Amino acid sequence: MPFEHRKRFVDSFTVLLLFAATPLFSSAFTLKMGLLKVGVPQPWEKSKKNLNYVRQAGVRQFISTYNRVKDLKGDELLWGDEIEYGIFVLDEQNKKIRLSLRAKEIMDELNEKEAASSETMEGCNWVPEYGAWMVEATPSRPYTGYTNDLLRVERNMRLRRRRILTVLHENEIAPTVAAFPRLGAMGDDGTVPPTPVGGDRTMSDYIGDGIINPHPRFGTLTANIRQRRGEKVNIRVPLFRDVNTPEYKDLEASHGGVDGCCGSDSQQLWRYGKGDISQEKHGKDYVVVGCSTSSRDEQFQDSGNPITLQKWLVDVNCVGCRGLFYRSSPGVIVPDADWPRNGDIVVGSEIPDVPGWIRLQNGYYLPMASDDGKIPFLHKVSTRATPSNTEMKRIGSGTPLFRRGSFDEATLTSLQEGNVAILSSPPMEDSTEVIEEIEEEMETVRAAIHMDAMAFGMGCCCLQITFQAKDMDESRFMYDQLAVMAPIMMALTASTPIMKGRIADTDARWGIISESVDDRTLAERGRPDASAPYDELAGKGQRRIYKSRYDSISTYIYQGSTCENANLSVKNDLANRVLNSYNDIPVPIDENVYKELRDAGIDPALSQHVAHLYIRDPLVIFDGAVEELDDETQTEHFESIQSTNWQTVRWKPPPPRNSPNDPHIGWRTEFRSMEMQLTDFENAAFTAFIVLLTRVILTFDLNLYIPLSRVDCNMQRAHSRNAAAKGKFFFRRHLAPLEEGDDGFGVVYSSMFSRAANENEDTPTPLSSNEVNGGMDSEVSEHRRAAPCAPGSDEENSYEEMTMAQIMTGKGDYFPGLIPLVNAYLDYINCDTITRERLNIYLDFIEKRAVGDLITPATWMRNYVRSHPTYKGDSVVTDEIAYDLMQTCDNIGKGKLHVPELLGDVLIKPISPDGAYDIKLDSKRVQNDQILQLLRRYTGRKSFSGK
Repeated sequence: MPFEHRKRFVDSFTVLLLFAATPLFSSAFTLKMGLLKVGVPQPWEKSKKNLNYVRQAGVRQFISTYNRVKDLKGDELLWGDEIEYGIFVLDEQNKKIRLSLRAKEIMDELNEKEAASSETMEGCNWVPEYGAWMVEATPSRPYTGYTNDLLRVERNMRLRRRRILTVLHENEIAPTVAAFPRLGAMGDDGTVPPTPVGGDRTMSDYIGDGIINPHPRFGTLTANIRQRRGEKVNIRVPLFRDVNTPEYKDLEASHGGVDGCCGSDSQQLWRYGKGDISQEKHGKDYVVVGCSTSSRDEQFQDSGNPITLQKWLVDVNCVGCRGLFYRSSPGVIVPDADWPRNGDIVVGSEIPDVPGWIRLQNGYYLPMASDDGKIPFLHKVSTRATPSNTEMKRIGSGTPLFRRGSFDEATLTSLQEGNVAILSSPPMEDSTEVIEEIEEEMETVRAAIHMDAMAFGMGCCCLQITFQAKDMDESRFMYDQLAVMAPIMMALTASTPIMKGRIADTDARWGIISESVDDRTLAERGRPDASAPYDELAGKGQRRIYKSRYDSISTYIYQGSTCENANLSVKNDLANRVLNSYNDIPVPIDENVYKELRDAGIDPALSQHVAHLYIRDPLVIFDGAVEELDDETQTEHFESIQSTNWQTVRWKPPPPRNSPNDPHIGWRTEFRSMEMQLTDFENAAFTAFIVLLTRVILTFDLNLYIPLSRVDCNMQRAHSRNAAAKGKFFFRRHLAPLEEGDDGFGVVYSSMFSRAANENEDTPTPLSSNEVNGGMDSEVSEHRRAAPCAPGSDEENSYEEMTMAQIMTGKGDYFPGLIPLVNAYLDYINCDTITRERLNIYLDFIEKRAVGDLITPATWMRNYVRSHPTYKGDSVVTDEIAYDLMQTCDNIGKGKLHVPELLGDVLIKPISPDGAYDIKLDSKRVQNDQILQLLRRYTGRKSFSGK
């Protein structure tokens, strides 16, 4: 589980450490860890007085950083991974496994050894994590953009495992598992040394404050989340129903069996973060779930209230009027934005403080009616309505208020003054009559595993990857594309089926962490809150916030600027169209922050992203580090917000260089959703796959955009039991623009992929005029160069449900599959034979898991528990079962045990502490007695004794 709250709030070691590709790496690490130890965190009541200042200063710091680095270009690909380890103590006599609270001691010893061997080419970095039993490890130098570095990944992961073995006690293990299966189920006897349950930080009924990392930041963060929320965090995970699970004896039989409440043909959906109403109704030991048989189900809270934004039909009802101009803010016209026009559907929400205006999901605004209120411009329609005008035509503009038809300047002047001629056609029917009525779904109540502290989430481990992009545009584009991949890869790597000594009816950790750090007040969660408003909090603690601060993204951030040179038949300003269509979920923002960012010249998409971050409060503020910071040269206040918005992907601006010796760090994107795997082979395979996929997307100009509401649906589906093998996910149908057809509504669908599937290999592909003339983009079609803009695609028709096998291996003649695309890319770059052989093994493994030939770690663990000789069919993971399970996981990771259903025919070479560090060929003189002792190991001749 990533935890990035260090003193500089540089959100993870990757910022100062991952990309320090020089011998200065060690000094960068020392500096960073030193800063972690400086300062005293303020208690919540004291820090509340500084929240507003820190928020405002953070915006100033971002603007300063943006202006300083916005034009950085030409950086090379550098990247790295993060792996977290839990340290556990085996009690063989009592068949129990406990947390070892020696993480700091182990980390310090490992770093001392790293310093002593810093001259070697391959090394590791060890940094603290949230739990006192957890250590995070990364490569000591970044991987580069060359194929042979893909082979470094597994070698370095094995090195990390080998080195951590050198510092463990004989009865300690450190398997790469996502969660400790008995956390919170062992009372005071769950740690070594023992720690009592409860404490002022967590006030937990299940775990003690003593398991939190001793650095004061972590405990302060825990307490402040609870205090801001106004109560303990509330985590409720659906409990797996086995044949003897006692909690289900009181539930009706209609609520399902082992297959779940939805049956074997549908995914059961856990709506994490949206369960307040069900708790009020059913209590903490139950949770309401949904089913994936209807896509409608995922759009609602358990109360039945819609959480997607309202759709509006643009229909400017006056003679010759064809549409509206955007506004950058209410009343401020953007004349170059050449849409929306009549018949378009826009997605947005009304602004509570500014009546008569809606805010669109691309960051712009539109008025709902003319200034005098006589002419309605926007009409509410069904959330399933689609545009009646789907063509991507450019319409000329002649007025700052409306698109001009065939009327003269006098008419334009009249329009601007509000004196307009109304069309003789009847007005559109009242929108309240066309809003789709949703039938209330029958409640599906499941027993829940209840947890009440941050440690249950932040005590999870995961696999993360950070990439350095060549410039800001590329980092933003990759942020959007990887956001779509986040739930897909989480399902494919699922490894969290056990929590608090019970088998869960979910497979992934994300929702657990999301609820474990949910600091929203009752009002922010949409519930009655007698204590609101809270004057010191962001939005006075009563702005409706739809997600925890640990969740999937809420807005795409790419502005489409790479389309400037594409030979499009539409105006480049239309690039925002796709983002407005796909940003279709609520994205609350701080309006003042948004205006400040726009006034500073930052584009709407990025302004919206940052303003969305700033609906949150900083969670830890240090004494002596508030007004004392220089907003022009430091970024601590920005990072205090940025680093505690834990989303599936994170966009990272370059940090300041405080001295000429600091390493240069560019624009980065962090991919955060993947689950921890049992072996270094698996972790390396998925790491290499994601790295290659980013190169495929950029090199082949692919486009993965789907509406964010569908990405959120995928996140819910990815948690479902066995989602990788049985689930379906929304995914884009055409990764490259269509060369024929009308983006989904016509009969003929043709893209370069369908041509590849249907044409003879010997059939030459016609070249464009640019290609015939030897243009620099030879063999790249104009359609493909335009792919990132995704012009003209309708959000209801650009995607479909696919199985994991189809996403990875292909569907029909129009969707080639991600693995074939990666293989095509490796062919294109002429990947060297040695690297390709290993990558083929990785890709073959991923394909077998995607098609169901191999199972996920989550499925394997659940099967292991259910087949254990002492298991009673009651969904309980006892001490003995957990003891055996963790030992088995450790042996699998070390290569001592081969599990074919997990790895197929891939054999893991055994790992031991031997060879963890390079041995120097020393020439230091040795004493005679010592020489004789050494020689006696190899000879039995007594003459060597000197007698």
